Amino acid sequence: MTMELRVICHTGAFPFHDFLTMQFLLTQWQPRLLALASSGLGDDSAHDINHLQRVWRNASILLQDYPQADALVVMAACYLHDLVNLPKNHAERHLASRQAAALACRRLAELGFPEEKLAAVAHAIETHSFSANLTPTTIEAQIVQDADRIDALGAVGLARMFYTAARMDSALAHGSDPLALHRPLDDKAYSLDHIVTKLDKLPGKMQTPAGRVLAEQRLRILLDFRATFAEEWAPAQPAPDVNEQ
Repeated sequence: MTMELRVICHTGAFPFHDFLTMQFLLTQWQPRLLALASSGLGDDSAHDINHLQRVWRNASILLQDYPQADALVVMAACYLHDLVNLPKNHAERHLASRQAAALACRRLAELGFPEEKLAAVAHAIETHSFSANLTPTTIEAQIVQDADRIDALGAVGLARMFYTAARMDSALAHGSDPLALHRPLDDKAYSLDHIVTKLDKLPGKMQTPAGRVLAEQRLRILLDFRATFAEEWAPAQPAPDVNEQ
């Protein structure tokens, strides 16, 4: 059994019989969810199967602090939250999570997923998205949202940031003012700006205390990188005037 399938059983909070039942369900459903998620993936490497695996791993860490949460709901939402994935600059980006939730529920029902858990899975998928701006109201949805946003931080989050910026034709950084000391921030034009326009806000938006701790740890990696990047980034030099003698 992998680490991600181990849900901590706290004495008195999660009966041992229920613990074993949940482990069986997780083991039974993980390959099915993985196959379903893989069938809908596009060419976005920032939202590939490895991203889904990392989100589930993050959620597994958070679940250790919340034994009352339904781990099967969390796992299903982690694997299927990007079943509909629209580009960040798409006009209907804010609707993608709702579309993903509806599609996930249809596919899960076809596979015989427990019907009583479908609404909870849908809510967790709908509310995971930053652009949808929906508030998660269940502990499962809160864990999924935190787990997904944690993957935007740290070393992997940094790589995903630059990869996404390249797909959107953004520059690495402003030529002469990478830290935006004398200009407005613009993360559509300069990828480095995204760290302080959005990513450094994520720890404060975490839904769970455990998620906040992990997010703050990973944010430090981004902030340290930004400072080092600025030190190494030589200001753009004006091109020589070929007409000068």
